[in-house]
Amino acid sequence: MNPPPNSLESPTTPLLLSTTTTTTAAADETPATSNRFLHHYRIPKTPSSASSYRSLSVLTGHDGSVSSLAICGEFILSASHAKDIIVWQHPDLRQFTKFGQGDGAVKAVITVGNRVFTAHQDSRIRVWKVSRSSENIFKLVHTLPTTKDYLGKFMKQSNYVQTRRHHKRLWIEHADSISCLSVSNGLIYSGSWDKTLKVWRISDLKCLESIKAHDDAINSLVAVNRGIGGIVYSASADGKIKAWGRRSSSSSSNKTEEESSSHLLKGILEGHKDVSMNSVVVSDGGSVVYGGGSDGYVMGWLGSEDLDSWKLVCEVKAHEMAILCMCIRGGILCSGSSDKTICIWKREVKFGLTKIGVVKGHEGPVKCLQASPNSIGGGFLLYSGGLDKSIRVWWVPCYYDEGDTQDSNSFCGSTRRMIKSV
Repeated sequence: MNPPPNSLESPTTPLLLSTTTTTTAAADETPATSNRFLHHYRIPKTPSSASSYRSLSVLTGHDGSVSSLAICGEFILSASHAKDIIVWQHPDLRQFTKFGQGDGAVKAVITVGNRVFTAHQDSRIRVWKVSRSSENIFKLVHTLPTTKDYLGKFMKQSNYVQTRRHHKRLWIEHADSISCLSVSNGLIYSGSWDKTLKVWRISDLKCLESIKAHDDAINSLVAVNRGIGGIVYSASADGKIKAWGRRSSSSSSNKTEEESSSHLLKGILEGHKDVSMNSVVVSDGGSVVYGGGSDGYVMGWLGSEDLDSWKLVCEVKAHEMAILCMCIRGGILCSGSSDKTICIWKREVKFGLTKIGVVKGHEGPVKCLQASPNSIGGGFLLYSGGLDKSIRVWWVPCYYDEGDTQDSNSFCGSTRRMIKSV
């Protein structure tokens, strides 16, 4: 389909001006943005009965499998195991620019302000900024840990930790592939196959803390603003999801900088025995947590007000093979799997899940999902990246029974919904 006139105009907002997070708060529909999508993809303003599922667009350009996605304003960033990152521009999703380098595959990507942070298989985090000379050129500006951080730590023997037999590293270094990143409250969290969770301060890129978080590889992280300093959840191949909260300032007034920013274990959410937890998402301010396992189950927990105790409220067989990724958008949860499908779930009043759609199209396992924060034509856009090296774009509409009203705190409310392809 040929793009409509003016679809290739420059973006109305500066590149990478907003901050990308994994939270799923509902966003109001922006008329200008919505109309551009409605016109370009011929999305109906009023959803009708469902038809066969197909993607609105298929994006190709990566040389390796797609490992991570991030949404930033009118741009989509995708990272791959081939070490490259592509920036796609709305509404036509043309390739805006491509960048990347390093000795390891890109495992995760997030944006913070005008910077892009990428996590790599070579155990490094790289920081990129838009070049002053051209907005479609990204320059590598830092590698974490920074040289300044190294120089401040390497002389002191107590800063070294045993990573394996006869081998030590500085505690600020990851010893294995960095699998996931999350951002909250001025901090970036990195999870690694070395079983540690590290905390980095965005303002000066200093590593503040390293937590021996799990007994096996960390596969997924999500951080939320809640209470003092927020909460970060880590999902691991050891079958557990753990909740970590920052130490209160009153209890750390006489402590060092690293100690005062330290995190305490708030809770442990137990999955199935001998099953890896591959993905974690949260809602309701972090009090409701869903985990996706290698046995194809989605499990949900409800936390107490202080998150010190947890109750299992959901346990559904979602896929025939391992769940690799999930995303949540108000009243809708989406799960991607090694079985090449995406399942769409309605969140019930008591936090259970009801399947309302199965989306097929990828020719390989679905590795990553992101839901657009903006509503488009009574629905939202869902982006999926797969091991087939493609990114697919889907429109997920919401339906309301007569007399139902949309809950502003739950984008798709709690009524009957369907997935419709256009």
